[in-house]
Amino acid sequence: MVYSGFPFMFRTFLVAASCLASSFAASETIVGAGSTFVYPAIARWAELYKAKTTHTINYQSVGSGAGIRQIKEKTIDFGASDKPLTAEELEKAGLTQFPVIIGGVVPVVNIPGIKPGELKLTGEVLAKIFLGNIKKWNEKAITELNPTLQLPDLPIQVVHRADGSGTTFLFTYYLSQVSPEWKSAVGADSSVSWKVGMGGKGNEGVTAYTQRIKGSIAYVEYAYAKRSQSGNQIAHVSLKNASGAFIQPDDSTFSAAAANANWAKTPNFYEILTNQPGNNSWPITGATFVLMYKQPGNVQKSRVIVDFFNWALKSGQAEATKLEFVPLPTPLVNLVESSWKKNINLPATTETSPSK
Repeated sequence: MVYSGFPFMFRTFLVAASCLASSFAASETIVGAGSTFVYPAIARWAELYKAKTTHTINYQSVGSGAGIRQIKEKTIDFGASDKPLTAEELEKAGLTQFPVIIGGVVPVVNIPGIKPGELKLTGEVLAKIFLGNIKKWNEKAITELNPTLQLPDLPIQVVHRADGSGTTFLFTYYLSQVSPEWKSAVGADSSVSWKVGMGGKGNEGVTAYTQRIKGSIAYVEYAYAKRSQSGNQIAHVSLKNASGAFIQPDDSTFSAAAANANWAKTPNFYEILTNQPGNNSWPITGATFVLMYKQPGNVQKSRVIVDFFNWALKSGQAEATKLEFVPLPTPLVNLVESSWKKNINLPATTETSPSK
């Protein structure tokens, strides 16, 4: 542990951990990279934070896999991933991780005449579609779930991520939980060997493909699906959850799934929130984790990063909610703050933070 438990040291750390460069340092430019899942929230937070502090958070939406690789290679200041790293991975790379936001991955379709939330699917049927075993929208496995819909005799066009992706990890982890066939044939990871379909880069690229291709199906973070549905090309599906209920994705169903997590008893915040019990739990819920160096090469930049996320978790949650994300509950925010104290070596300072 880097800091002692004495009250004076703890108070000093809180000043340091919540401290940016203040009067003694010029504005910093911080480079982060990774998850496209969390990009809408970080981009909005960065905009507001710069207006308040003049510090720039340059976050690159390149996918969780690239974010993990770049933080391990020490080419960025922080990474972000929807796939949490194991204790062994963190230790080997000299990293710590903490959650910053909760959201949902949703299957989306482009089927003429189908509106958001109308099409019902189960995890088993979803797996068969992405395995290429169900090839048309009017096949029996789908029509039996949707007897009131007029589904067209239209080929299914699968769209998936082409890059290493935490969104892919959550999606494939869920499919591995509900489909033994998927688990043995493909498995769960941020990059997998897809059996069918075409790849798009990032949530942005997958969304763009799905908007253009009739008969397509894909999986994207909910904020992307919600924005895209205004043009009526994309419709999210209603998905059957672990309790047998067909539900819609929204912040309440993401919150219901996340309520099952026991963060206080989970080392390194390693929690995967897919296929959780509860009548109102969305089946493909997940958190985004920020990755930081335990021993920063640039202490001042690490202070800025901690201050940025401290501000985001306490003052930026209303903006995240507007983007269909779920804020972390206060007890979890407190655990995250404690993790900074224990895991990030930030020498004490008596400066105060301009973001306060």
